[in-house]
Amino acid sequence: MITPLKLQKGDTVAILATARKNTDDNLKPAIDLLHSWGLEVLIGNTIGLDNNQLAGTDEQRAADFQQQLDNPNVKAIWCVRGGYGTVRMIDLLDFTQFKQNPKWIIGFSDITVLHSHLNLMGYKSIHGIMPISIPKASKEAIETLEMALFGEPLSYEITSDVKNRLGTASGELIGGNLSILYSLFGSPSAIECQDKILFIEDLDEYLYHIDRMMMNLKRNGCLENIKGIIVGSMSKMRDNEIPWGKNALEIIEDITKNYSFPVLYNFPAGHIDDNRALILGNKVTMEVTDKKSILKFND
Repeated sequence: MITPLKLQKGDTVAILATARKNTDDNLKPAIDLLHSWGLEVLIGNTIGLDNNQLAGTDEQRAADFQQQLDNPNVKAIWCVRGGYGTVRMIDLLDFTQFKQNPKWIIGFSDITVLHSHLNLMGYKSIHGIMPISIPKASKEAIETLEMALFGEPLSYEITSDVKNRLGTASGELIGGNLSILYSLFGSPSAIECQDKILFIEDLDEYLYHIDRMMMNLKRNGCLENIKGIIVGSMSKMRDNEIPWGKNALEIIEDITKNYSFPVLYNFPAGHIDDNRALILGNKVTMEVTDKKSILKFND
C-alpha cells in the first residue's frame, strides 16, 4: 500500500463537500485547528452550495474534488461531512494526477466510498473526524488525527468488552461504515476481504438491517477470509414494533460465532465524539485479551 507523504508545517489542506451540503457558517473551529497545527486552509467551491440535500450537483462535487486531487499544493483533502452522495460522484473522478502526487483523504461515514475505492487502488487513507465534528470531538479524536497526518505512530489500548472474542491477528486494515460497505458490494469499489482486518461502524439503522448487512458479508465470503473484526460505535440503533430480539453487538456476535478470528467490540471510532483516527490500508496488529485490547499500526 502506498502511504501519502506526511504533512509538514505550511502545507495546505482543502476542505470540501462530497455528499451532504454544508451551508452553515460552521468551519471556524476546523480552520482554527488546522492553523494551530501550522497548516494552511483552502475552502472548496462546494462549501455553501445547495442542491436539496446535496452540496451542489454530482458534477459540481466531482469537479471540486478533482480540482483538489490535481492541485499539487494541496497535501490533504478533508471532507466536510458525510450524509449521502459520494457514491454519485466517484465514477466521475480521474485519479491519474493523484497517483503521481498521492495525498491524504480524510473523513468517515459516507466517505467510506472513497476509502474503499482508494484501498482497491492501493492507497492509504484516514478514517477520522470531519470539520463539522470539531466542536464536539474528544481530545483523543483530534490528537490522533494530527498524529496520523503528521506521521506519528498510532497505537490504541482499550479496556476489553465482555463480548470480545480473544486472540491475536495481523493484516491490512479495511472498512468503515457498514451500510456503505454493504452498498458497494458488486461494484468496482467493493472491499476485498482476503487476509484483512475489517473495521465496521454504523448509525441510525434498524436492527434487522444490521443483521441483513452482516449476513451479506457472510454470504459474500468476507467472513471466511478475514483475519479479525473491529467493531466501532453502533449508535442510535432503531427497532420495529415487534422487536428483533438482539442489539447490534449481539447480532454481530451471533453471525460471527462460528468463526475463529478475534473480534474487538466498542472500539472508539465511528459516529461518536471519541472518533479516533484509523489509517485504512495500513498493516495493523490486534491483540484481544480478557483485560485489554491493543490495536497497533505497524510501519
